[in-house]
Amino acid sequence: MSSQSAAKLRSRYVEQVASDLEENRRRQKELAQRIDQLKQEEALLTDILSLAERYEGFADASRLPEQAQGEPTIPRTKGSSTQGSSTQGSVAKGSVARAKSDAKQKADQPLLGDLLLDLLAGHDEPRSARELGAELREKHPSRNPTPQVVRNTLESLVAKARIQRHKQQRSVTYTVVT
Repeated sequence: MSSQSAAKLRSRYVEQVASDLEENRRRQKELAQRIDQLKQEEALLTDILSLAERYEGFADASRLPEQAQGEPTIPRTKGSSTQGSSTQGSVAKGSVARAKSDAKQKADQPLLGDLLLDLLAGHDEPRSARELGAELREKHPSRNPTPQVVRNTLESLVAKARIQRHKQQRSVTYTVVT
């Protein structure tokens, strides 16, 4: 094997390794974003579960408290039973207490729509969902919604006529309704 062919082979290996590293980094970034999204979904499901546990003792639907505006509905299935061992009951009580505490902390936080509306009001020029999401994460590090949640919330504000959507080709920006 000549030194020239060995150099070519080495060069190909270096290119392949660089390409593989780049692909691995891209994939890691995608997976990190997916993990964040799954964590948010887990938090939502935990909230729903805590609400279900809170109200599963009510046999009569007329005794249920009024549903707050924007609160998710909990489907009730026929024949669902809360019978179980005392160990399961104490575990459920502990998780309900923890869920109530978590729900109280979340109730103290402003709604995502209100935060986005405040951020948007602080700008004279239209802002994209990506820019608003980045600004939200910067100013409120405890809030980390996915880009899709930010877009959905902004579209909800558009539907309520609280903000306006501006489309230019494939770009969408938002401004506060004055």
